[in-house]
Parts: sequence; structure tokens; C-alpha cells
Amino acid sequence: MQVTVETPQGLERRLTITVPADTVDSAVKARLQQLAKTQRINGFRPGKVPVSVIQKRYGQAVRQEVAGDVMQQNFYQAIVQEKINPAGMPKFELTKDTQGEDLEFVAAFEVYPEVEVKGVDEIEVEKPVVDITDADLDNMMETLQKQHAEWKEVKRKAKKDDRVVIDFVGTIDGEEFDGGKAEDFTLELGKGRMIPGFEEPLVGAKAGDEVKVEVTFPEDYHAEALKGKDAVFAVTVKKVEGQKLPKVDDEFAKLFGVEDGGVEALKAEVRKNMQRELDHTLRAKVKEDVIAKLVEKNELDLPQALIDQEINVLRDQAKQRFSQQGGGQNMPELPSDLFKDNAKRRVTIGLLLGEIIKKNELKVDDSKVESLIESSASAYEDPQEVIDYYKNNQELMQQMRNVALEEQAIEWVMEHAKTTEVKKDFDEVMNKQG
Repeated sequence: MQVTVETPQGLERRLTITVPADTVDSAVKARLQQLAKTQRINGFRPGKVPVSVIQKRYGQAVRQEVAGDVMQQNFYQAIVQEKINPAGMPKFELTKDTQGEDLEFVAAFEVYPEVEVKGVDEIEVEKPVVDITDADLDNMMETLQKQHAEWKEVKRKAKKDDRVVIDFVGTIDGEEFDGGKAEDFTLELGKGRMIPGFEEPLVGAKAGDEVKVEVTFPEDYHAEALKGKDAVFAVTVKKVEGQKLPKVDDEFAKLFGVEDGGVEALKAEVRKNMQRELDHTLRAKVKEDVIAKLVEKNELDLPQALIDQEINVLRDQAKQRFSQQGGGQNMPELPSDLFKDNAKRRVTIGLLLGEIIKKNELKVDDSKVESLIESSASAYEDPQEVIDYYKNNQELMQQMRNVALEEQAIEWVMEHAKTTEVKKDFDEVMNKQG
């Protein structure tokens, strides 16, 4: 086998591979002899068909099959010989294929880029330090109360977090428009579910009041005819309702599955859940920050084959989400451009973290894998059942090992970056938008 390597540009490689004639011809002969033992042809006893007859009938098809196998086998031998690491499958072109002569073919493909992770010591990372205070716990308990609150009509002015039942008619330049009218519409004030400016004038209104609400539809509003338009809504307040919060007692605790220990046991469980969610959020925020800065300092030449693979993964995930929401069957093929930027970023991240893992010989920390599984399982009613499910599923365990190894790579970056601890409060971390 002779191999010639060309580099048309960048990560592209073109191998011209020549395979000796006797290697190909002997493989064709062996395949024809095997066929002669199994083929049934009129006029010949089974297993006694002459090879010359098989050659005449099947020779061309057999040679095509053999050529395909030869190209596959010799391609893999060639990349091992030349120490080449392909990214994606090659495209084969058979350039010479004549009996008695050397077979020649071309394999075109891309290779992985040479990755050198730079600028790690220049990365500045904020590491939030958060304590869950008694006030944070009280706020969470109040949130739980509101989730189980009853709505009662009140004879007073509406305030934030109240609910109002209203009729309204919207007009633009004095004319009513489609979708701008409703009766007995229930609106919880302070949730921001209406267009900006609609809820505020209703705070302070009481049952029987007529309220004039002036708004401007956002430029990105879903209805094309209303984008950026000024509108006036004539609103009639029919009812104001306030929340009646349940008393925090043993019965309240039982609503959350806490049968023993009452309120104090519920608070302990709530605090534990808050801590778990906080830890998850902090890890995610720091990881996102580290990755963003690592990518910023390391621009890579990316193989298109890897980008295409990642686009397909993202497209399949989008289809799956759409299917779960009831779409699925009639979903059109989503264009690649929708996923291109995200795919490029994911490929870059994978190459950078992979190089960090390889260069520093990072191995999976089994204790970290255990910790990740336990953390995931703790959100379920029977954590041990979830842990056992993971441990009996090799695919899930491998996924968790990959996550653990990725986190170890992030931790390595943080150890070598400029890390600053920043004191933050629970609400700031958990509820900050963007």
C-alpha cells in the first residue's frame, strides 16, 4: 500500500492510496469461489458451478463490493500509518479499478485541529459565596403559603398580588381591534402577564371603577398589525380578590409529605432543598462564566464535519421537545442556520475541555460521580431508588462520568485562573434574570 497525503487547505486532508493488484484480485477470486459453493444455477449441481460462470454473471458486482471493503480497510491502515486523526467520515473516490492493475482511490476528510489551551492564567472568575439566612427561609415558606392560598373577594382597593376580575375593550385610533376585548377576565396584579403598562393603573382600583389604560404594544409583539401601536383600554373592575394564606402548622406540613416533626421538620426539608438548588445554580453560573472566558481566549479552526454532527444533535433535540409539546409529526425540517452558532460553540467547548483533560491526564473521580448522582436523586421521593436505577444503567453511568470529568476540567481551570470570592445573597443569585 502506498499513501500520499495532501493538505488542500486548513483542516482538509486528501489521501491518495494505492493497493497492489494481487491484493485486490485475490480478494475478488476468493469471493467468487465462495459464491460458486452457494449459488444455484440451472444446469449445474449445487456447489459445482464453475468459477468462470460465476465470474461472468457476478464478477462486476463482486469487484465493486471488494473495492468498497478494500477502500475501508486500507483507509484505516493509512491513517494509523500516517498518524492522522480524522474528524468525521471520509468521502471515497475510486480513481483506478482495472483487473490486473493496482487499485487507486482518494479519501477526502477533515482532521481535528491542534488545540493548545491559552490564557487560562488570565481568566478572571467571580465565585459567589451565599449563605441561606432565616429571612430567605421565611420568604420561601411564604411562597409555599401563596401556592396553597385561597382567593377571597375583598371590599377594598386592589394592591399588588391581588387578583381582579375585569371587562375591557381596546381601541386604536378610536377603533376596536381583534383580540382587544374580554369579559370576566381574571388578572393577578404584579405578575407582568399583560403588555407593559396594562396592570399598573389597576393598582388602587376597586370594584365598580372604570379605568382608562393607555399602552404601547411592543415592537416584537406576536400580532403583526399591533406592533408598536398606541392603544387605549376601557377597563371595568368587577371584583377584587385577595389571598387568604393557610396557617403554617402541622396540617400545612402534611401538604408537602411531612408526616412527622411538623413545621420544624418542614423547614428543615425546605432549607435542604434550597441548598441543593443553590449549589446547582452556583455550579452552573461559575461553569458558564469559565467556559465563556475560555472560549473568548481560544479561537479554534473547527472541522465542518463536527459542526454538522452537532447541528444534527441540536436539531434532533428540538424535534424531541416539539414532539413532547404535541407537535412532532408535521414539524418541518429546521434549517441548519438556526443551530450553527450554538453548534460551533459546543464543538469549541468540547475540544478545549477535551484537551485540558488529555494534557493534564485527568481521570474520573468516582466520589464526584457518586455525589452528582446523589444530588440528582435527592430531588425525588425515593432517592435510593433513583441511585440504584443509575447504577444499573451503564449508559446513564457513562453520561454521569462524562459530566464529572467535565466538571473536573472546569475545576482545573478555576485552580489556575484568577478567582475572586464575592458575597451575594440568596435571592440575588436565584432570581436574577439573564
